[in-house]
Amino acid sequence: MDSVMLGRIQFASTTIFHFIFVPISIGLALLIAIMESMYVVKGNEQYKQMAKFWGKLFLINFAVGVVTGILQEFQFGMNWSEYSRFVGDVFGAPLAVEALLAFFMESTFIGLWIFGWERLSKRVHLASIWLVAIGTMLSAFWILAANSFMQRPVGFEVHNGRAQMTDFFALITNGQLLLEFPHTVLAAYMTGAFLVTGISAYKLLRKQDVSFFKKSFQVAIIVGLISSIGVALIGHGQAQFLVKTQPMKMAASEGLWENSGDPAPWTVIASIDPEKQENKAELKIPYLLSFLSYSKFSGEVKGMKELQAEYEVKYGQGDYIPPVRTTFWSFRVMVGSGAALIVLALYGTYLMARGRLESPNKWFMRFMVFAISLPIIANSAGWIMTEIGRQPWTVFGLMTTEAGISPNVSPGEVLFSLITFSAIYTILGVLLVFLFVRVIKKGPNETVTAQVHSLDPFDMDKEGGYHVVS
Repeated sequence: MDSVMLGRIQFASTTIFHFIFVPISIGLALLIAIMESMYVVKGNEQYKQMAKFWGKLFLINFAVGVVTGILQEFQFGMNWSEYSRFVGDVFGAPLAVEALLAFFMESTFIGLWIFGWERLSKRVHLASIWLVAIGTMLSAFWILAANSFMQRPVGFEVHNGRAQMTDFFALITNGQLLLEFPHTVLAAYMTGAFLVTGISAYKLLRKQDVSFFKKSFQVAIIVGLISSIGVALIGHGQAQFLVKTQPMKMAASEGLWENSGDPAPWTVIASIDPEKQENKAELKIPYLLSFLSYSKFSGEVKGMKELQAEYEVKYGQGDYIPPVRTTFWSFRVMVGSGAALIVLALYGTYLMARGRLESPNKWFMRFMVFAISLPIIANSAGWIMTEIGRQPWTVFGLMTTEAGISPNVSPGEVLFSLITFSAIYTILGVLLVFLFVRVIKKGPNETVTAQVHSLDPFDMDKEGGYHVVS
């Protein structure tokens, strides 16, 4: 493999790994803020205990997320220097704002929240965790502003072979961003909610701290229901936006080689042959693709062959069809996982409303433990579809991925860094799981007993001698 492919694999692997932790941090921050709000309003100490317990998991996850996130920006200079040179004046602005404003805001108020228990007033301490939750959303906004520029470049002009920002307001009101941001943040809330419901279900199955984890489940399942439905609704808007701005990605995600005809059916599954540019077997639902694309049961969607011809006229000779199998199936994994989460959230809310969470529902609770993985799978599949479906572009319509690679980086150097980063990330992943399991096993009622001694590690015995305090 050449430097381009190795660089793509490295960036994909590190980004997907990092993106496991980002949604969990955003989702847990909101849930902890809600729990502490309930403590301040109701005065129930159990909600305070909930905020502290889930806060431990949040802090562990946040720390690992920060470490894995640092590497992302380094790669722009390491492997993608030509890309950085071309779009750095535009792409760098939202990244700088994210680091200087949002991340510092998160870090400052996380510190106040950690050390402010019993030192700050209840309301000031509550404000700290809400500002952390807002900070995580602001971080997501600025990162997604940069990514949205890659998907739909706006607010710039090209001078001397470089993109230069001309309209910052256009960058932060990009139509791509206005859909991508709520979709991603709601998916993060869903991720945090199902992490809490899954751990709570595990504890309820074992009948440990039943009252505590029942309340945790109730708070999280409501957030999970609202966010999962919201993700689906915003996703519908994104599909319609893709038809206008990135029709090739939309066609690839549907395995649509020829124009669909009117009305357009939605392909559930297909056996795709990219070499012959055809599908050997398909299962379709009539009218559904037209509805997804236009919110009505009529309308044609362009196929990849016609779009390829249009792109050749507009951009010159080249292959503008992305990896179809990957785009097609990652989209279906995302949709399938999201649909399963909506069903689980609906049934969990039904059980809660009927007061049947403690009744024998072992099959459901066991499935909820497994469901911890579903939002992570959906998030990863969604990002794969978003980024792979844009190929061969790194900045749509402006710069190909191949043109963005660093010219002086050899395949061996990229391979070495890929292996090194993968090993480090594996260690971090194992460490996070170990710490999570340790905190979960101890539960919310962990008590720390320790004998308090003077600062002097030696103590005088009755005879005037010294012995080491054990």
